[in-house]
Amino acid sequence: MDRLPYSAAWLLQWRAQITDAVAAMAATFEETYGFPAGDNEVRLADEDDRRAVRAYAREWPGTDDLLTFYRSIGEVLLPDVGNGIFLHSARDVLHRVAEEGHVFLPGADDPHGMVIGSDGGGILFVADRSGMIHRSRTASTDAGEFDRAADNLPDFLDLIRRSVLRFAETGEPGCP
Repeated sequence: MDRLPYSAAWLLQWRAQITDAVAAMAATFEETYGFPAGDNEVRLADEDDRRAVRAYAREWPGTDDLLTFYRSIGEVLLPDVGNGIFLHSARDVLHRVAEEGHVFLPGADDPHGMVIGSDGGGILFVADRSGMIHRSRTASTDAGEFDRAADNLPDFLDLIRRSVLRFAETGEPGCP
């Protein structure tokens, strides 16, 4: 992927690469796996999403990478890529915080995080206020065991992109 500065244009390029890879994967998915592919998409943000971004900015100030993401991308739904890859909408992230509170990230520079995504097996992806992305070791945040998945959101998104490309080309799941 070209190294454009992280921006709405970068995100559109990221989305196009994932969309192309998923389309190629879907062409032979049923033949390969014995059942039809589900709905796999990187949905662009709509006006409802952008309203949620304004609330997100009030709740979670200083996370410019996430705000840029949510102004452009509504959500990521890739249930057929590996175990599944999901980046939740800003509305869903805020709803979860309202219902459950912040996730405690022991050992992180900022121990308060927000669940921004998951895989199909319950592993959670959590952003802290510094922009670092953490991956839960188990399907529960109660254990409080997280590993650094990426130093920032653009690196995490690139990891997702590479995982999708790898899965589309080889059938081997990557690891976001």
